[in-house]
Amino acid sequence: MGVIEPENLRPKGLGVRHGQTLLLFFAMLLAFTMRVNMSMAIVDMTDEDKPGHFTWSHTVQSVILSSFFWGYVVLQIPAGELASRFGGKFLITTAIAVNSVLSLFIPIGASLGGWKLVCCCRVLQGLTQAFVYPSMHHLVSQWIPLEEKGLLSTIIYAGGQLGIALQLIAAGFLATSLGWPVIFYVNGTLGLIWTAAYLFFGSGCPEQSKLISDEELQYIQTSLGRVGEHKRFPTPWKSIVTSLPFWAVIVAHCGQNWGFFTLMTEMPTYMAKVLGMHLTSNGVLSSLPYLAMYVLSFPMGAMTDLIIKKNWLSVTATRKLFNTIGLWGPAIALIGLSYTPAGNMVLAVAMLTITVGINAGQYTGYMLVHIDLAPNFSACLMGVTNCLANIVSIIAPLVCGIIVTDEKDPAEWRKVFFVASGIYFFCNLFFILFSTSERQPWNEPKKHDDDVEMKTPEKSEVKY
Repeated sequence: MGVIEPENLRPKGLGVRHGQTLLLFFAMLLAFTMRVNMSMAIVDMTDEDKPGHFTWSHTVQSVILSSFFWGYVVLQIPAGELASRFGGKFLITTAIAVNSVLSLFIPIGASLGGWKLVCCCRVLQGLTQAFVYPSMHHLVSQWIPLEEKGLLSTIIYAGGQLGIALQLIAAGFLATSLGWPVIFYVNGTLGLIWTAAYLFFGSGCPEQSKLISDEELQYIQTSLGRVGEHKRFPTPWKSIVTSLPFWAVIVAHCGQNWGFFTLMTEMPTYMAKVLGMHLTSNGVLSSLPYLAMYVLSFPMGAMTDLIIKKNWLSVTATRKLFNTIGLWGPAIALIGLSYTPAGNMVLAVAMLTITVGINAGQYTGYMLVHIDLAPNFSACLMGVTNCLANIVSIIAPLVCGIIVTDEKDPAEWRKVFFVASGIYFFCNLFFILFSTSERQPWNEPKKHDDDVEMKTPEKSEVKY
């Protein structure tokens, strides 16, 4: 118990699972570039100094920017159920393909139908991007061996942060030199190229791949405890809803989103009004925190695998350790950021970079516990937590707006940062107290109790 059987040797060199990891990494990267491209493009679209600009009020611009999340929240739970039933390949392909086509259409739509048609496109993009995380979780649960999960899953999910950083850097240059429509054309074209590549090389699970070797297939199946035909089970919603470890994941995910989206949406205003620094006008500086998060995710992912491989900590303790780094680290850094002296741009950017960068710990924290608890239903679990967490993402900026009545008053902003820091702290404390990485009995709900007891080791993390 607690160790991998010695006969399950890892095949030498790179395998098909690494190719799938690379494809899914680019899927996350492209999904996030298309998620945030409007935030950069709308600045140029409404620039009064540019000919043919749109005379959209600040309220209309806010509606356009928020419209993506209207659709995104709605389909999270259905997306998880669909991924469990039909697999992740179809859904992730649909999400990227539809987003790409809509990205290509947005410049034309803005001219033909104004802001209302742009909003329609963004809502549709949000609806289809609701498939991204549930389908990605399902694909990770099918493809990534448990002893490689820390690094390979981090490579995949960190693609989102790199996508944000690259979009922030590239959008300014593209808009300045070629015009804002090129931002959408580049995103859409790259997305369609990925779609064609994934349709040809991608696979929903190792058993369906025509490229995988027998040796690698057996390695993955043995690691995941899935030797033989992979079965599908009806979703045990009652067991899921009444599972305290799963609620610990929900709370951690909500705390993560509160802090992250408070920073992402409010930090430019804080920098401009309090520190006197227009960070949003400099894409390179704006991208630094997300680049730091991307870079730091790799050593954290590799360290996770090493700790588990060496048996230094249990899987549960390892998840709690890195989730604590990812949430309590930013909680401390946020307090430091709130006391940054006005005008000290270097210290402010450094503190912001640390706050967001160290948040990378969450990739090998609560994010993987969905799969640890019930790999058969990881997509459903991700759909539920992502739905609730993104509702929090919408609420957090509204609360900030209530707290901050004078945008130039550092004391009011300090309250915002202390609230976010407190939520980070207590949500992770709940996660520490009640989460586990033990495989849950309801992962295979159709089996008889005695069969479950025989096939599912008691209170073990056997595959690690």
